[in-house]
Amino acid sequence: MSIDSPNKRFARVWVLFACLVVIALVGIATKSRWLPLLQQAGRAGHVAEGSASSNGHEGHDHSEHDHGGHDEVASIELSENGLRNIGFEAHAIEPTSYDRKLTIPAIIVERPGRSQLHITAPLTGVVTVIHAVTGEAIGSGEPLFELRLTHEELVAAQRDYLRTAENLDVVNREITRLKSLGEGVIAGRRILEQEYEKQKLEASLRAEEQAMLLHGISRSQTETILKMRQLIGTVAVRAPEHVHNGDSCQEDHLFQVQRLNVAQGEQVEVGHELAILADHCELHIEGLAFEDDVTLIRQATEVGREVTAKLLVGDSPDATVTGLEVLYVADQIDPDSRAFKIYLRLPNKVALNKTSSTGRRTIEWRYKPGQRMQVSVPVETWENQLVLPTTAVVDEGAEAYVYRQNGDHFDQVSVHILHRDPTSFVLANDGALFRGDIIAGNGAYQLHLALKNKSGGGIDPHAGHNH
Repeated sequence: MSIDSPNKRFARVWVLFACLVVIALVGIATKSRWLPLLQQAGRAGHVAEGSASSNGHEGHDHSEHDHGGHDEVASIELSENGLRNIGFEAHAIEPTSYDRKLTIPAIIVERPGRSQLHITAPLTGVVTVIHAVTGEAIGSGEPLFELRLTHEELVAAQRDYLRTAENLDVVNREITRLKSLGEGVIAGRRILEQEYEKQKLEASLRAEEQAMLLHGISRSQTETILKMRQLIGTVAVRAPEHVHNGDSCQEDHLFQVQRLNVAQGEQVEVGHELAILADHCELHIEGLAFEDDVTLIRQATEVGREVTAKLLVGDSPDATVTGLEVLYVADQIDPDSRAFKIYLRLPNKVALNKTSSTGRRTIEWRYKPGQRMQVSVPVETWENQLVLPTTAVVDEGAEAYVYRQNGDHFDQVSVHILHRDPTSFVLANDGALFRGDIIAGNGAYQLHLALKNKSGGGIDPHAGHNH
């Protein structure tokens, strides 16, 4: 056995010392990579211990966990003013249930046969007065137009009706006179003849009344002819009565004059369209769904899942509508979009109802045909999930981060995204976050930019945005 000389032993010691120095320098230089992994592994161990000690309950109470010191490379500190400037909002981590939703584009449309009322000329005549103007609100029974009657057949029908009524009055007076003469052969025969004449006149009066009804004169107007003994020269066209069979409208409301199709002095025939009234107390939402989606929508409807819709413009409370009802799915594919159309009932409400100084009323409905919407249909429920708003997660390529509050600092935490929708992210419950952790629910993207500025890294202007 050979014995090393002192010089050889001294050389080995120096080589070992140099290796240790190199390892230490490499460890310090790569601290930002291995230290978060080491902390995450430690937190995962705590989660496992906490789960075992809590008889199988998932998650970990933030109050029992200390996040330790700060990694200056993955931590940022902001002043109170800085937090206000970024619109910081705290969000507490709490596992909850999540409804996976099917989102489809949609548009508000009118109800066929209900939303539009076509007002037509009941008689031939000349438009003498136009009471309503476009955009004005009109109640049931209020006058819209006045027509001066010019149809020869209608004038003749009124003339014959009035002549028959006058003749009938003459016969009735004669019968009354003859009965006052007392009994007698001649008087009895005359009374019988007048009774026959009365029956014939009554039959003619009924036939002529039916003819006028067919020409468009109402029964109340025929009664006016009998009472006043004058021909009708003008007729008023009025707004129709409301029909609420199966509608969500709870009470009578105002119509809106959508379009006027005539001018004063214009000659119109029977059936000529005078105006269109809009009744938007209830509308439809028309959604476009692909064939695979229709099955999911049908299943969700069968179990009574709540369908919601949101206007694509506007953040007011009225922008989101809940508790919608799917009416039906179209029985054919749209030839342009190659998609199925589904229809939902949309109850409407009045947003503005005012009367001007001149007495004219205007009405505005909250939802209007043509507005774009996004319909969400829950198709599946996941239990015990970490659900965060989209403003709490910074999505940067293959990586995704949240910013957890740790004292006066915010630590960058890498997370795994399981699912996303337009309003939220579902994160894996893998120990990166704990129950009770406080993260930046709003302002995470601004914190991310501040951290990159601090480290001197380049900023991707599209980082954190989801299109």
